[in-house]
Amino acid sequence: MSDAYIIGADMIAFGRYPDRTPAQLGGEAALMALDDAGLTIDQVDVAYTGSSFTAGHSMCQQIMREIGQTGMPCVNVSNACASGATAVREAFIAVKSGLYDVALAIGTEMNPRGMLGGGPSAGLTPEGIFGSGSMPSVFAECGVVHAEKYGTTMEQFAKIAVKNRKHGAMNPKAKYQTEASLEEVLGSEMIAYPLTKLMCSANVDGAAALVIVSEKKAKELGLDRAVKIAGSGLASDPWEANNPELFDPNSVTRLAAKQAFDMAGLGPEDLDVVELHDCFATAEMLHYENLGLCKEGEAARMIEDGEVVLGGRIPVNVSGGLIAKGHPIGATGVANIVEIVEHLRGEAGKRQVEGARVGLAHVLGFGTSSAVHILQKA
Repeated sequence: MSDAYIIGADMIAFGRYPDRTPAQLGGEAALMALDDAGLTIDQVDVAYTGSSFTAGHSMCQQIMREIGQTGMPCVNVSNACASGATAVREAFIAVKSGLYDVALAIGTEMNPRGMLGGGPSAGLTPEGIFGSGSMPSVFAECGVVHAEKYGTTMEQFAKIAVKNRKHGAMNPKAKYQTEASLEEVLGSEMIAYPLTKLMCSANVDGAAALVIVSEKKAKELGLDRAVKIAGSGLASDPWEANNPELFDPNSVTRLAAKQAFDMAGLGPEDLDVVELHDCFATAEMLHYENLGLCKEGEAARMIEDGEVVLGGRIPVNVSGGLIAKGHPIGATGVANIVEIVEHLRGEAGKRQVEGARVGLAHVLGFGTSSAVHILQKA
């Protein structure tokens, strides 16, 4: 088997694009990643595209119509918020197996307006029976459980949003590039206690792409900016007794993280930078523990002590995270990896984590999957 390397990585600025299509956004990101790699579409062996709302409409093939139809295999991936990261994993497996030398992984999405989530349109729904299936309510409930167990406060959750808005102010591709004070976060509209509006991820459009190649191809093109995919983990939600009443974002993330760390032969102590799935401030808090960044019950201390801010022991979501950068469902998993690649290359600008050599990218697909990738400077 071959090692797999990222040699091209880029994304468009996240925001709203009412006059464009998801395929056009994905095509732009793909061309940007190919330019970054110094390759053209006719040099790609296989392409995978992650998209949650539009994957069923041959999104990968639509993108190829935008940038060049070469007859290569095109695979469409739909896996909720983990769609993009799953496309990356499939591209990684395709290259690592030795079947292909050059794979393109794309994530693209034009999110619908309004709140996402809720009960199914037919059949028995837990909505109103076990609580609410809307995403803010689900993750508010997860936060309350953490607070009851460890004494986490609303202010500590809010400080995560303050941190991510501060980081986002340094990211020219983030939707929100303005800071927010603790008072502003706490004083914004209450969505689902303890989550206020500024503790929720931004509902946006976006696209990101990666070019993944074999070790042979990476050496041929030059390893100076290459980033090795050292570990990849993907897990689905295991059955637990409380599943009908309370979605658990913890177990599925821990399973994926263990797979990725084991494959890489590394541990949380080796990480220099992390991009994790902060769909809500409560989720980021939980994932500090799920990814092994701290011991059980110590997540709130990490935000209080500044360990997860730029310049801290283990900076988290230096891109601004989903809260500031935005969360175009199918593109998020790819964009998180793009961010880590930029830090490992030393190309992250004002938000650069100095000396970063190992990074982790994580996404959580509600009720379906969690994906974790460990990346290492070549």
